Amino acid sequence: MPIPTGTVELVRDLDDPDGVTVLVNGVPSSYLDLVDPTRLVFEYMQQMAAVIDRVGPAGGPLDVVHLGAAGCALARALDAERPGSRQLAVELDTVLPELVRGWFDLPRSPALRIRAGDARAELSKLPDASADVVVRDVFAGDTTPDHVRTREMVAEVARVLRPGGVYLANCADRPPLAGAKAEGATLRAAFGDVAVIAEPGLLRGRGYGNVVLAATDDADLLGSPALARAVRSLPAPARLLHGDEVTAFVGNAVPYDDPPA
Repeated sequence: MPIPTGTVELVRDLDDPDGVTVLVNGVPSSYLDLVDPTRLVFEYMQQMAAVIDRVGPAGGPLDVVHLGAAGCALARALDAERPGSRQLAVELDTVLPELVRGWFDLPRSPALRIRAGDARAELSKLPDASADVVVRDVFAGDTTPDHVRTREMVAEVARVLRPGGVYLANCADRPPLAGAKAEGATLRAAFGDVAVIAEPGLLRGRGYGNVVLAATDDADLLGSPALARAVRSLPAPARLLHGDEVTAFVGNAVPYDDPPA
């Protein structure tokens, strides 16, 4: 189906009649279980959810901003697991949010508001210290746009987050993971603590995949042994880098900056 930014397509899971994948411009952007909203199939979303599980009181409501919406799979799962949460999903395409609302049983406003617009522009409109979690899952095809990767963008995220909040960024990359390393350096310039989560083979230089970058001012959140165990125990076990491991991962990478005016 045509949308202003390209095309969107729904593909049923041949192995599971309850599963649907949302393709945006031919790229898998969301997978939703029509019966179980808490089921997250994309591995990077499972990794993000493991971090979010440790934000705030267990099972308590959160204020969450999703930059990049697609099918709102993560927002739907959080609404089911954290009743009373208030979430905002920002999607560049002006038509896609309306289609998604019609296709899927999504939470209604104020539990989940969906706003059409540019991720960074909409983030800049949000009040200081108004979110517990900010998730960036913004892509143009299979690439993250440059303007949502820079120190200036991350400064906006830090402004919007409350003390103890966490920023989660999905970075799709291939070895030598130059983009993920530069993003790690960018986050370290703005936040007190940063972690890197990915499939072990990708970290060893094999294949193409998702690297989840997490950043917070909470000194206890990302270094928790319980979080590392949770990540290792996912259906597709992942590795969490923290502390000196992140320093080694980032190496001499240079943070991203906005181009000169």
